[in-house]
Amino acid sequence: MFGAERTRTLLGPADPARSAVVAPPSVSAGELIDRAGAAERLARDPRVRPTRRLVLTAGTLAVAAGAVAVLQPFGEGSPATREAAAGSVLVPVAYQFDADPPAAGPRLRALADKIKNAGYDGRGGRYMYHHTKVWGDPVMTSADGRHHVAFADERKIWRAADGTGQQTIVHLEPQYPDPESRDYWQRRPGLGPAVGATPAPSVIPLPPRELTPPSADPIELRELLKVEYGAGAASKEVATLYGRYVVPRATRAEILRVLADVPGFRWRGEVTDRAGRGGVAVTFDDREHDAQSLLVFDSTTGELLANERLTMSPVRISSYQVILETAWTDRLG
Repeated sequence: MFGAERTRTLLGPADPARSAVVAPPSVSAGELIDRAGAAERLARDPRVRPTRRLVLTAGTLAVAAGAVAVLQPFGEGSPATREAAAGSVLVPVAYQFDADPPAAGPRLRALADKIKNAGYDGRGGRYMYHHTKVWGDPVMTSADGRHHVAFADERKIWRAADGTGQQTIVHLEPQYPDPESRDYWQRRPGLGPAVGATPAPSVIPLPPRELTPPSADPIELRELLKVEYGAGAASKEVATLYGRYVVPRATRAEILRVLADVPGFRWRGEVTDRAGRGGVAVTFDDREHDAQSLLVFDSTTGELLANERLTMSPVRISSYQVILETAWTDRLG
């Protein structure tokens, strides 16, 4: 098998990724092997197949870690306790303005003008710290395309200015976009955790990489958020930015103003995110892909609290990220 260095040597200047820094896999090779064992049990049932998203994710991990895996169930509880193993059904966030939402531009500009300091503004530290919960990458889908399941991950990341640091990942319970999917996957073999199992964090060191904190310059922000590709791309880049950096107040305000100028965002008003926090939300309907992007902002500080991707027909959750905490710190762990 060709290694990364040998491949780059053969490609030479023609390598389009010669300057790219590859992040470490989110799981170790040993854990991938464990997951493959669990996936093998699911593979014995010819009616079950992974989605294209799952295949791509597994392939990426295989390249990084030198092993092939599909998906391993994880979470608390015991297969003897069917309800604990079943996990929860995800309900879409309720919008204040559900039908006929107004354009988001004026509301975003007003929010940008009034935001206040967050707890980390005016502070510093060696590491940017983020505590998040994510779901939906990858998703497993039944052969008929009707039933879906994915597993929630709780992640804590400490990242220095040079990219080094560490992340911990705790694999949580399965979650479903609808009751029918929960009932279907509850009957599948091997989906429940081992008896007496408790989630254990995977600790992964982060390699050096070039990190450029976002500035408050609107021209640079428009480029960084890829607004030229529309509101869907901008939504994704906003979520990436807030999950990677500790964003200062001036930059947070300018991000809101940049989004205000992007066509397609609609104001959804006051909402409650999946952590039970109040905020205000905007959405973008990507009708070409039958999807909706949701961003939830703190109405006081302008921070991004959560982002979600939904399918529209029928309406159900496709993925979500909840940013539970952001801070500066001098300590790992």
